[in-house]
Amino acid sequence: METLACSATTSQSLPVVVFKLSIVNRNPNSTPQVLPWISRTSKLVKAHHWSPLQCLRSSVYCSPSNHDTTENSEALRKFHKSLLSQCGPICLGYGHPLKSNRSIVCLHKIGKWHKKFKHYASVLFVRLVIGMLVTTISISISKTPSWALTEENMLFLEAWRTIDRAYVDKTFNGQSWFRYRENALRNEPMNTREETYAAIRKMLGTLGDPFTRFLEPDRFKSLRSGTQGSLTGVGLSIGYPTKFDGSTGLVVISSSPGSPANRAGIMSGDIILAIDETSTETMGLYGAAERLQGPEGSSVELTIRSGPDIKHLALMREKLSLNPVKSRLCDVPGLGKDTSRIGYIKLSSFNQNASAAVKEAIETLRSNNVNAFVLDLRDNSGGLFPEGIEIAKIWLEKGVIVYICDNRGVRDIYEADGSNAIAASEPLAVLVNKGTASASEILAGALKDNKRAVLFGEPTFGKGKIQSVFELSDGSGLAVTVARYETPAHNDIDKVGVIPDHPLPRSFPTDEDGFCTCLKDPASACNLNKVKLFSR
Repeated sequence: METLACSATTSQSLPVVVFKLSIVNRNPNSTPQVLPWISRTSKLVKAHHWSPLQCLRSSVYCSPSNHDTTENSEALRKFHKSLLSQCGPICLGYGHPLKSNRSIVCLHKIGKWHKKFKHYASVLFVRLVIGMLVTTISISISKTPSWALTEENMLFLEAWRTIDRAYVDKTFNGQSWFRYRENALRNEPMNTREETYAAIRKMLGTLGDPFTRFLEPDRFKSLRSGTQGSLTGVGLSIGYPTKFDGSTGLVVISSSPGSPANRAGIMSGDIILAIDETSTETMGLYGAAERLQGPEGSSVELTIRSGPDIKHLALMREKLSLNPVKSRLCDVPGLGKDTSRIGYIKLSSFNQNASAAVKEAIETLRSNNVNAFVLDLRDNSGGLFPEGIEIAKIWLEKGVIVYICDNRGVRDIYEADGSNAIAASEPLAVLVNKGTASASEILAGALKDNKRAVLFGEPTFGKGKIQSVFELSDGSGLAVTVARYETPAHNDIDKVGVIPDHPLPRSFPTDEDGFCTCLKDPASACNLNKVKLFSR
């Protein structure tokens, strides 16, 4: 006699588990022992009762001769009846283990099983739904913040979300960046506004990007005023010394023409070692900018290293007019009637007035019948990115202006379509130096790579990253590196700069009057004739 119990599932995706319990009587003349068989099988039934979707099948194989089939069938019916109440449908087979079954006794119609199956399927479905609900609740509970949503915490979260959304380098994202937020909110003291500002600065410090900075409300207001037309200070544009090995302090990118710093002889490349006797070694850019600005008529003391020399200068702050454009018409005599009229445009910054001022200068010079232009970007430290794009469109009929990139590659493309071009045909020369940075490098690179202009001078500063300014709810702000850029020829200029086509004579002047004088005097050391000026 052999008993076989199997668990049968209703789906092929679920496993099938087989259990066997065998009791074999090999004497054909002996009488079958039914009660021990039932006892052992009942234990097997209890082992399977945990699953409502199991169908237990039991087959009893006996010798075909010398057996009372009626007695065996009655025993099977009783066995089935005891199991049916627990396990559902059971089919019992009677026959020889090595031959085909003589008879099959199906003691429960399959048609009645579908009702129970509906019940069991419903039970399973309910279990699945409850399980998913419990899992969801568990996950939600596990993600419940252990910190209170105070006003200070909300400001920190606002800064965190701004960086998470806008910052160019997404390698910080994921669990580490999220975990930093959670740890900061739990562990950093944020009971006062100053403590919250300190926590935000600490968070930004983990990015390792000196151009992504926190701006307190007064500094944020000062930054805005610096791009809107007027500023009180000494006329310096400053940056970090990326090109000076072993240097500490802040580097002078440019000094505005006619400003106190310019009159004192401070030049591009000089290093500011101290401001009012406070070392700049660990001073941030906006901390330094705040110290350089102040009430009109007040003074500031600077310690400057210019080459091997150390200078101590006291400068008087002035209200600086930020009209970004100066222009001049230069008549350059030629052979016979070949007189050149060159329009010289000096662009000193990219504030919100820049593109309109350049257009106005072009139209004024064109009314005087100029036949070529010189755009001077020397000591232009940049400014508003959109203004740089708009000025490029003035000079380009068509072509890529700049590629905006992040770690995944090109994210955006700015192009000229000719709709804003008003000076796309006249010969154009562009003057650059190491004080040419940021937005002015975008403009110079676009004009060079599109073969619209010839570049003269020295390699530019090499600031190939773009920052956007975001205002927070309390009036403070974040200057965030949102992208890096490549020129139309896919040159990444960060820390390299735009390489000009030709150098300028060493003694070439920086002002518009000196420029015209050099062009008019063929005997001067700074002279560039028209052929040299516009030839590649």
